[in-house]
Amino acid sequence: MPPLLSLECCCEEMDHARTKNFELIYGISGWDFSLGLRRGSVLRCSTCVDRTSYEPQDYDRPFKDNLSCLLYGAGHARFEDRPMPEITDPHDVLIRISYTGVCGSDVHFWKHGGVTRKVSEEEPLVMGHEASGIVYSPQPGDRVAIEPGFPCRRCKRCKAGKYNLCPAMRFAADPPRTHGTLARFFKIPDDFAYKIPDELSLEEAVLVEPLSVAVHGVRLADVRPGQSVLVLGSGTIGLLVAATAKAFGAGSIFIADINEKKLEFAKGFLDCATFVPALDASPEENAARFTKELNLDDGVDVVLECTGVESSARTGIYASAPGGVFVQIGMGKPDQTLPMGAIMQKETVVKASFRYAPGDYDIALGLLGSGKVSVKSLISSIVPFERATEAWDKTTNGEGIKNLIRGVQD
Repeated sequence: MPPLLSLECCCEEMDHARTKNFELIYGISGWDFSLGLRRGSVLRCSTCVDRTSYEPQDYDRPFKDNLSCLLYGAGHARFEDRPMPEITDPHDVLIRISYTGVCGSDVHFWKHGGVTRKVSEEEPLVMGHEASGIVYSPQPGDRVAIEPGFPCRRCKRCKAGKYNLCPAMRFAADPPRTHGTLARFFKIPDDFAYKIPDELSLEEAVLVEPLSVAVHGVRLADVRPGQSVLVLGSGTIGLLVAATAKAFGAGSIFIADINEKKLEFAKGFLDCATFVPALDASPEENAARFTKELNLDDGVDVVLECTGVESSARTGIYASAPGGVFVQIGMGKPDQTLPMGAIMQKETVVKASFRYAPGDYDIALGLLGSGKVSVKSLISSIVPFERATEAWDKTTNGEGIKNLIRGVQD
């Protein structure tokens, strides 16, 4: 029998304090349930695990079931074997999932059991929609980023090139109809599986989905070279929106957030100026202080709101220059109040951005492949599939920027 455990790590700290802060990278048969380790396993600490890409060499071997992580209610997840997805449409492909990312909607599901529609014991849901993987069938081998929303292709919106507004859209992890990517396999129309360039890792490919959200918003804003851009919010979407605006030629970029720690990260991620709105000030007062402190005269050309918070949106309207553009990207409460007087007096163009549309994924992949946008530093942690709930907890607690869940390893 091989030794129980060996350690490989480039860090000086080898868990002398017994923090158990290690991630399983690979192993062989012989699971030790008392320790949760495979005999012969190779482990790396959580600092080094982010540098290790998992790409199964046996991605095309036969399977009889589809191990999945299902949510049955708030704080209640189970791992279950489900039937293998069957390809009945010649235009579908089966993807073996390599990584799934955690986003804000996952947090709402984990904490509250859903957003508008709730999961239940009778109708559980396989979670996940930000994902990458390797084609398993019918032609195995391609590494792909997954676009997780599938329109009808027939309605007026689809034919107008706005399939993101399709009323019959089937979106991954959207209860009760469509399960998500947190499984061994995920079936998808072949034109929604985007082959990724060789220089892009499968971990990075997970962020093509949120980057496409950013691309869609920046395209709607029609950001042009030399323009000044204010991004409200420095979470994953806010950072990617700012990076995309820069790639589109924005002359100056400002990021605002009430979380100063996040803003420090933003300054390291992107060459930008930052602003901390005062919690005890009105949106109009914060906007006035923003334009004064950053010497912006009458405001910024483009405002991209990524928090979904009403006070943030109001601040953005007041901070926009006359004739400027305001795009709402973050989703918040369904009913909010905006200062229509300021919008009218400045002829502010107000738009809403919802997910992504034709061309956005291709542009996102182009930005990553060309190096104009880099997402490596946004990946904060990678946890094994069997510890998926830890990734949800990390994100719920505000730990890191983007936490990933590795695909099933067997």
